[in-house]
Amino acid sequence: MKSIILAGGSGSRLWPLSREMYPKQLLNFDDNLSLLQKTFIRLNNFTQASDIVTVTNVKHYQDIKLQLNKLDKSNVVIAEPLGKNTAPAIACTLEYFKQNDGGDDVVLIVPSDHLIKDFDGFNRTVLEGEKLAKEGYIVTFGIKPSYPETGYGYIKTLKPLQTGYKVEKFVEKPDYETAKSYIESGNYYWNGGIFMAKISVLLDEFKKYQPEIFKILGSLDFSKDKKINYNIYESMPSISIDYAIMEKSEKIALVKLQSDWNDLGSWQSFYDVKPKDSDGNVLTGKVITENVHNSFIYSQKEVVAVSDLDNIILVETEDAIMACKMDKSQNVKKLYEKLKLKESDTTKLHKTVFRPWGYYTCMNSGEGYLTKTICVLPKQKLSIQSHNHRSEHWVVLEGKALVIKEDKEYNLNAGDSIDIPLKAKHSLQNPYDEDLKIIEIQQGDYISEDDIIRYEDCYGRV
Repeated sequence: MKSIILAGGSGSRLWPLSREMYPKQLLNFDDNLSLLQKTFIRLNNFTQASDIVTVTNVKHYQDIKLQLNKLDKSNVVIAEPLGKNTAPAIACTLEYFKQNDGGDDVVLIVPSDHLIKDFDGFNRTVLEGEKLAKEGYIVTFGIKPSYPETGYGYIKTLKPLQTGYKVEKFVEKPDYETAKSYIESGNYYWNGGIFMAKISVLLDEFKKYQPEIFKILGSLDFSKDKKINYNIYESMPSISIDYAIMEKSEKIALVKLQSDWNDLGSWQSFYDVKPKDSDGNVLTGKVITENVHNSFIYSQKEVVAVSDLDNIILVETEDAIMACKMDKSQNVKKLYEKLKLKESDTTKLHKTVFRPWGYYTCMNSGEGYLTKTICVLPKQKLSIQSHNHRSEHWVVLEGKALVIKEDKEYNLNAGDSIDIPLKAKHSLQNPYDEDLKIIEIQQGDYISEDDIIRYEDCYGRV
């Protein structure tokens, strides 16, 4: 079996913890593994690592690859040059399998940001679905509704098959009364966005229903690298797999998901899966409460004190605070969109960003400049890289630095500084036993983390 992980989402409903450059699939919520890594491990039960392909936006490529390399370096990540929704992403990955394998395996397609803890139940469901997929069906995994949720799409089933059901139709997110009627009827399921089919079946359906996408696939070439050509991808329509194929095909079957499932699509859904204290609260960080019930309160840095409130969500990070009623947590996306219109940096990155070599904290920024503090842990080093749009100035605050600049080595102590000109190949390294801390001042016409060209990297990001 082949597998595809869709990892292009932004996770805007979990702002301010989730950001554009570090969406929810990359976050660790309850242990040392991210949702993406848990998804990979789940799929590794059916698919060898080299046949698990994660497709993501190019801006997330390095972080995705870094996390998955910690599990198995033979994984494959395909980078989209821009977001085009799920149908083009899936079609291009099917073409990758066709070019690199040529077989007609069943392919399992899953989002990267769902929480499933019952591996055994998930495994049983996949094996049941595989039987139908081998018969030529496109199998979707439906979740039996436990309450009238208005934030999910629904699937209406028809007559039973030997395994599962034939699907009558897909239904958009309903209002509350309509959702209640769906549950009462007994033949509606939540659409979890998980499905499987033979590669040939999916490609035939693309050819039939989305010829504009299908005809472009032949222009792709994955023989050299796993990055999709911008001009080719830019010409594809932006459309979801549901609209493109699932709602049109006559080959859709549904198998009931036999495990737990949560798409963590809102802070309320996140609250639902966490253990509560005796007052029904989920409290994380430096939180003090008095007469507070059934609430989710998260503090990343500062002390958060709350009194005499019920059914609220409050999330504090080092650069943002978000508060809302528990049952209105879907509206966080509206706040996120308003902040994007204001071009707020809080939608893009956290002030402190962790990397395999240490971390950096953004201190100040303005037109054409950015100031950071950087901490490089002992025996770690940044990649050999260059920048096309910015120069850098480094000042050592603590520890000792080994700087590589255009093939020359420089040893710097606390108080020393060095300039890194535009386009110069360079690396900041700490081969010593103490933390290295520096101030970095970036100047240029374009200040962004995607202005990095890597030449050598010990963390596999080249």
